[in-house]
Amino acid sequence: GGGSRLRRQLESGGFAAGEYVKQLSQQSDGDRDLQEHRQRIQALSEETAQSLKRNVYQNYRQFIETAREISYLESEMYQLSHILTEQKGIMEAVTQALLLQADRDDPALGARRAAAADPFLPLSAKEAAASEEGRQRTLTTLLEKVEGCRDLLPESPGKYLVYNGDLVEYDADHMAQIQRVHAFLMNDCLLVATALPNRRGAYRYDALYPLDGLAVVNVKDNPPMKDMFKLLMFPESRIFQAENAKIKKEWLEVLEETKRNRALSEKRRLEQEALPRPAPTPPESTNPFEEEEEEEEEEPSAEEEMVDLSLEWIQELPEDLDVCIAQRDFEGAVDLLDKLNEYLGDKPVSQPVKELRAKVDERVRQLTDVLVFELSPDRSLRGGPRATRRAVSQLIRLGQSTKACELFLKNRAAAVQTAIRQLRIEGATLLYIHKLCHVFFTSLLETAREFETDFAGNNGCYSAFVVWARSSMRMFVDAFSKQVFDSKESLSTAAECVKVAKEHCKQLSEIGLDLTFIIHALLVKDIKGALQSYKDIIIEATKHRNSEEMWRRMNLMTPEALGKLREEMRSCGVGNFDQYTGDDCWVNLSYTVVAFTKQTMAFLEEALKLYFPELHMVLLESLVEIILVAVQHVDYSLRCEQDPEKKAFIRQNASFLYETVLPVVEKRFEEGVGKPAKQLQDLRNASRLMRVNPESTTSVV
Repeated sequence: GGGSRLRRQLESGGFAAGEYVKQLSQQSDGDRDLQEHRQRIQALSEETAQSLKRNVYQNYRQFIETAREISYLESEMYQLSHILTEQKGIMEAVTQALLLQADRDDPALGARRAAAADPFLPLSAKEAAASEEGRQRTLTTLLEKVEGCRDLLPESPGKYLVYNGDLVEYDADHMAQIQRVHAFLMNDCLLVATALPNRRGAYRYDALYPLDGLAVVNVKDNPPMKDMFKLLMFPESRIFQAENAKIKKEWLEVLEETKRNRALSEKRRLEQEALPRPAPTPPESTNPFEEEEEEEEEEPSAEEEMVDLSLEWIQELPEDLDVCIAQRDFEGAVDLLDKLNEYLGDKPVSQPVKELRAKVDERVRQLTDVLVFELSPDRSLRGGPRATRRAVSQLIRLGQSTKACELFLKNRAAAVQTAIRQLRIEGATLLYIHKLCHVFFTSLLETAREFETDFAGNNGCYSAFVVWARSSMRMFVDAFSKQVFDSKESLSTAAECVKVAKEHCKQLSEIGLDLTFIIHALLVKDIKGALQSYKDIIIEATKHRNSEEMWRRMNLMTPEALGKLREEMRSCGVGNFDQYTGDDCWVNLSYTVVAFTKQTMAFLEEALKLYFPELHMVLLESLVEIILVAVQHVDYSLRCEQDPEKKAFIRQNASFLYETVLPVVEKRFEEGVGKPAKQLQDLRNASRLMRVNPESTTSVV
């Protein structure tokens, strides 16, 4: 009673929560009444929630049952559609049987019907229109449901429907379901249409495959994957699943039969065109030589018909080529083409031969496209240059040696670039350069040897290889320079890296390829920059030491330090250093002059490792510029110093520079370069003039 009254009150249309609470507060005797009322409202809320849950669950169950009923209905509609299709097939078979019986009873009627059934035989306009109207009616009705194929019918008036049905397409690689399709098999092609999601019984055009280039392959059942077959069309393949084994069998049989009928119709058409056309009856003539002239005129046409294209292997050649291409039997396909070319080599070119050539040329284009794809850089680059030999050799056999050469070199360029990109950059630059040179020059050598094997008889392709080698060398130098010169490595490290690259480059002389001049030309700019940069560092360091020059003797403190300095000077080429050493651990030379000598000789040694003729003037000018800084400083100090003792010490340092260091630099430069340097000789002569007149205040420069 109380709960029902409360529910009705809360459910009433004019219920106002504020007024209700206000009224309740006035009527309640105390806190207990409000607590009880709150509990009643809470119980009512929980009851309402439970009621809502029950209703939702009940509606959900009804929804599931309705969806299941719809699914059952859809299945029954599919079955009904299939039964109707079968009934239609049975009726067509009965009709065909009755027509055959009628043909036996009346041969003349059978001949007329046969003429109407073959669109390639000559028909009168009235008979042709009557025969095609019935054939196209069913096709038109079905194709009206397919979006995007309206232009298909007007272009092909001889097209008629043979078979159609629903299929499920699967992914060829992962065997995952892709989509539901409806296939229409016509007398000369197969149309595949995809089902539209929101329109039952409506489809959208997907693909059209001519039967001439279509191969059908049965797919062995492998549960749960069963009732499948594969269609091979260059350059793709598609896998379809039929509803059951019976329908799969029907598809396989009807596809093969339609392909055979198509081939027979094509053969009959070729034979009809090959038949000699009857010449018009000439008017009677009294010329006795006319008969001989006619015989002479007929001889060429008789000779033209001597080409026998009815051989089984020639008739099946287009299909055999399709199968070879689909199965990637490239050698077999080229062998068939060679066999045909050999057979037709000395035969006259008649119309049937031209038509056969047209069909074969289409397959040659397909085969060429497949081979081109095999050589494309998108394919796997593993396996080295030999992995491309198969495709290259077949392209050469097809007369495409130029294209084969271009694709082979593009493939190898991509492989070399990938190998360089995948090379891990090591912390030590020299270690990375060793790996880089090994990877690049080994790839170049392998490519050259494979090129020589593949294109042995095509001398015209060798220039393309030289151009390719130059561009590959540029790619190598980019990676080399980025690691060696852009990262501002020391001159000694750069010299070692360049030496490694030159040694690897000499390996190419094994195959008669010398790319040393190319690597020189590509590196000259970076090496010039490195030499000038290191020259600037030496000049800056020398000027800094000159600014702090005190003209004091060196005290090396220990015999070990003195021995080490002697060894360093000996390695620099200064053999008479002992005459400049004094008692204990003293050296009668300034620290500035000794440091300059070591730094200059180290620069010269590293620069000679980098040397090639294009760098001659840069190296020479850098040396002269470095030496001038030291020489000018000594000469200036000699002119300005007033203390006799210090002046004698400066003169001793000048003597060391002019008579020991400069001749050593000249000698080492001449040994490394192979010819004397006139600029260094002139510099030494100028310094000799300076020593003759030490009081002069004129500068050497």
